[in-house]
Amino acid sequence: MGMKKFFLKGFASLIFFLSACAAEVKVQQGRMALLYGDPEVAIALFESAAELDPNFFHFSVFPQGIWTYVGRADYIAGKYPEARQALERALSLHQEDNMAKLYLGLTLTRSGDRQRGLQEIEGGMKGLQEWLDDVNQYAAFSYGQFWDPTNEIRSEIKNSLGMISRKDIDWQELTASGEWVGRKMEEEIDIARRQEARGRSGGDGSPSD
Repeated sequence: MGMKKFFLKGFASLIFFLSACAAEVKVQQGRMALLYGDPEVAIALFESAAELDPNFFHFSVFPQGIWTYVGRADYIAGKYPEARQALERALSLHQEDNMAKLYLGLTLTRSGDRQRGLQEIEGGMKGLQEWLDDVNQYAAFSYGQFWDPTNEIRSEIKNSLGMISRKDIDWQELTASGEWVGRKMEEEIDIARRQEARGRSGGDGSPSD
């Protein structure tokens, strides 16, 4: 009986591991579809990953939950009710998910709730700015040097936060800025990873890309 329990426990662990691996593959495929402008394909891949593991977190220096990815793909596809539902679920699981906050704000703004949308956009942008500052400071001699090395993303965030603080809001400009920041943060995951890998292999690991 003891051996049977041991076998079943090991089998369950193996199934969990295989599901997590399958979810990771689908998330990576979904990320590529999202970055290359095919949100419908991304939605299908992310939702499939969520079915395998509804608590899945994409493993990287800058992690994101699976429901953040689902919501972002829905947003880009113009499916705002679905995006809101997914992003609110993401935040219910991880309150400090700044990408979820940013895209929830964008979703609410495009859905007509500008007051709450503005709060979420501001909170998401401030969180992303703080994360970039922290990773540059505390990991300056390792992976941190490859994240936003030219300060491009933080400069864009600073401009948008300045607009918000002055109450002089150009909604079209703010929305475009938020979308740009979200896309650049996603691109930076792969850019930083490639630059770090080059440095480890003895190549030119400078943070320029």
